[in-house]
Amino acid sequence: MRTRSTAKVILALVLAGGLAFPMAHAQTYPEKPITLIIPLGAGGSHDLNARVFTSVIPTYLGQPMVVRLMPGAGGQIGTAAAAKAAPDGYTLIFSHNYIDQLQQHVEKLPYDPTRDLVTIARLNYAAAAIVVRADSRFKTLKEMFDWGRQNPGKLKFGHSGNWGAFMVPGALLLAEAGVDATFIAHKGGGPVMQALLAGDIDFTGAFPSVIKAQGDKIRVLATAGEKSPYPGVPTFKELGFKGGIGEMTRIVLAPRGTPPERQKALWDAFVKLNQDKTYLTLMKQIGENVELMSGPDYEQVRAQQKADYKKLVDEMTRKK
Repeated sequence: MRTRSTAKVILALVLAGGLAFPMAHAQTYPEKPITLIIPLGAGGSHDLNARVFTSVIPTYLGQPMVVRLMPGAGGQIGTAAAAKAAPDGYTLIFSHNYIDQLQQHVEKLPYDPTRDLVTIARLNYAAAAIVVRADSRFKTLKEMFDWGRQNPGKLKFGHSGNWGAFMVPGALLLAEAGVDATFIAHKGGGPVMQALLAGDIDFTGAFPSVIKAQGDKIRVLATAGEKSPYPGVPTFKELGFKGGIGEMTRIVLAPRGTPPERQKALWDAFVKLNQDKTYLTLMKQIGENVELMSGPDYEQVRAQQKADYKKLVDEMTRKK
C-alpha cells in the first residue's frame, strides 16, 4: 500500500510538472529574435527611429529585435505580412496612423487593421514640416504657394506614398491654399528625400529626425504642431491654416491574438526603454520625442482616428 501511495504521489508530481511546464515556458518569452516589420523604405523617420530603439530594447527583452523593411503599396505589403503572421509575439510592425487607420477608407485592403492588429505601444509622435532644397527659389511657404497658384500644375509635390504621412498633410495644405500641384509618389521617406535633393520635385514633407540628418541641404518652410522647433520657421496654424494638419503617430502593433502575457512583456520592455539614459540621449540627438503611450490607451485613439479619417477622405474625395 505504501508503494502504491508513493507511486501515486510521484505520478501526481509528474502531471503537475507537465501542466506547469507551459506556464514556465511562456515566462521565458522571448526565446528567439523578434522581427520588426517596417512597411516603409530605408532612410525615412521610421527607419531612423527604429535604428535607435532596436539597438537598446534587447537589453530589456533578452533577445534581438531585427528590423525588416517591407515597403510597397503605400505600406500595405508590410502591413499584410504582419497581419497574417502567427500571433506568437515574434512578429511586430512599426507603422503610423495613416497606414493603420486611413487607408481602409480609400481602397479595399487584404486585411482589416482593427480586427487583425493590436497596439503594443505608441512610441512617439512627430509633426510634419514642409521642406525644400536649400537652394530653392522659394524662401517661404506663401511665396511657394503664390507661385503655384500662378502656375497651375507646375509645382511638383513629392510624397512618400498615396494617403501617407506626407501626402495627406500636403493635400490638405494645397487644397486650403487653392494650389493645383502635381503629386509624385515615392516608396517611402528616404526615396522622396533623394528626389528632393536631386531636384526632381519642388517640395515634400519631412519629420524632425530626417530634417536634422540632412543638415544644411534643405530648408524648412513651415511645420505642423503648436510650436515650431525650428528657429524662424512658422507653424501651419500661425500661417492661418486649420489646426491638426500634419501630426503622425509612430506605433508598434502585433497580430491580434498575441497572448496577453507576451503583449505585457513587450510593453514592460518599452516602459524600461523609455527610462533608459542611452535611449533618451540617442532620441534627443536625432531630434525626436519619447512620448510613450500604452496599447490600451492608444486603442481608444485608433477608434477615433477611424471615424475622423473616414470623414476626412469623404471630404477630400467629395463623397456624399
